[in-house]
Amino acid sequence: MAIVLAKGKEISPARLAAFRILQQVEQGAFSSVLLAAEEPNLKPADRALCHELVLGVLRWQLWLDRVVEHFSNRRSDSLDPAVRIALRLGLYQLRRLTRIPASAAVNESVSLVRFARLTSATSFVNAVLRRAIKEADYDPREGVSDGVTDVLENISIQTSHPFWLIQRWAKLIGHHDAGAFAAVNNQVPPTVFRVVKNRADQEEVLGKLRAAGAELESSDLAEGGWRVSGATALLRELSAAGEIYLQDEASQRVAELVDVRPGERALDVCAAPGGKTTLMADRAGDKALIVAADVSVTRMTTVKTTAALHGLKGITPVLLDATAMLPFKPGTFDKVLVDAPCSGTGTLRRNPEIRWRLREADIRTLATQQKRILNNAAEAVKPGGRMVYSTCSVERDENEEVVEEFLAGHNDFYPISTLRTWPHRGGFDGFFIAILERKKISSA
Repeated sequence: MAIVLAKGKEISPARLAAFRILQQVEQGAFSSVLLAAEEPNLKPADRALCHELVLGVLRWQLWLDRVVEHFSNRRSDSLDPAVRIALRLGLYQLRRLTRIPASAAVNESVSLVRFARLTSATSFVNAVLRRAIKEADYDPREGVSDGVTDVLENISIQTSHPFWLIQRWAKLIGHHDAGAFAAVNNQVPPTVFRVVKNRADQEEVLGKLRAAGAELESSDLAEGGWRVSGATALLRELSAAGEIYLQDEASQRVAELVDVRPGERALDVCAAPGGKTTLMADRAGDKALIVAADVSVTRMTTVKTTAALHGLKGITPVLLDATAMLPFKPGTFDKVLVDAPCSGTGTLRRNPEIRWRLREADIRTLATQQKRILNNAAEAVKPGGRMVYSTCSVERDENEEVVEEFLAGHNDFYPISTLRTWPHRGGFDGFFIAILERKKISSA
């Protein structure tokens, strides 16, 4: 039901929900959590539009703010947050969505400002958006020249990413790939799932989905991964029943490479929210012991809930801080997974607000933490055992440099292989995976 204001103006449920969510994101909340919580309150069409508006505005925030500044002659950060969000929503609909009438985009954005009790700003919002309609060809890259620095600034504006991130990626993979990577970050990622073998037969699940009109494609990266489009309602039902688990192919590949087998003991030192833990347990069956560890009580609850939903009995949850010495005897585990807390720059398609919160100093801080966790986890690996280090970051500081420093100080470990995945090269989330093994103790 639309919200009716005092003057008879209406706000659609989708736009009002998106407005409220974006306000909370500006205060530090995460869009994925808020969108999931709002879903039961919206009809399917409103739910789809709300998702599009929230994620679209967050992805294109820098670009939208440049347009706002041009048409308002004011810095976007000088505006009241509610006004700024209403303008972003209106401009996103005007410039990035083709099926939204311009009148609806303008009128409802004005109504959102009125809803926020900022009636004095309604004429300002109306004027900015009306000007944007009249000057539909304005490109916020106007005035940027073609020097090396300006090429990166063009990429920054065109793809709506902070300039410092574009600089880092250009140094890592070159200007062309940096631009391609940033551009893909603004696209909707594929929906990927795996069948929970402990709960369902894969062929039966795939058959149900095909019968419901879904298009399926087996993953080229993850052995049990399936890309899917369509049959959204059935996907929700299967997920809620514990028959499938929505998980990107690169994330699935991490768990597959740990390769926990029946009879082995494994440790996941940063287990929450539990996707990799439960996949390892589902592959190994109840004959393997998997210790799922995390520092957060709330996030560990999610691991427990998912394990119960999937009927997995081989998972033992443990609360611990992996940056401190682990409470296990040295050499306890055959396999150890260190899926370390990271910047998340490989998942900007799914978590677009990360790009606006992250600072370069954060990456250095995270790298220090990752090194500490990796060193602590190594003690738990038995001679001849395997340790997998992974992040969903594309930053070298958090990946190769962490592993290189670890190996330089641990001559009892040696590298087996490393793997990087990129959204613009195959459509996977951006992951780094390193497989390390501990040398066996010589009997001589």
